[in-house]
Amino acid sequence: MADLTPTDVVRLLISDTSTGDAQLFTDDQIGAFLGLYAGNVHRAAAKALRTIAASEVLVSKKIRTQDLSTDGPAVAAALRALADDCLAEADAADAAEGAFFDIVPFASQFKPEGAEYRYP
Repeated sequence: MADLTPTDVVRLLISDTSTGDAQLFTDDQIGAFLGLYAGNVHRAAAKALRTIAASEVLVSKKIRTQDLSTDGPAVAAALRALADDCLAEADAADAAEGAFFDIVPFASQFKPEGAEYRYP
């Protein structure tokens, strides 16, 4: 995985591995998704999948003709489920890293801890 860029990883997660005009998103668009989420590939992939789902609902709709039927809303629901999976992976990775905070003392270092401070 060392040879893959974050853009390549997002493309892999959203199955956008075609080349040229067959790609769903340009590198700049995927870069924008990565920028929205500070380079987190799972969150960027989730946003990309939700964008594809929205497009699918708007464009495909539910169509039935004599021998052809498409169900855009069902495809969009499946894409949103994949996006939820990506977000769950990102949340799990964030939880594994752990959270921390530091306490920064604002009192003078020459007074004992808990000592009363009086203004002159």
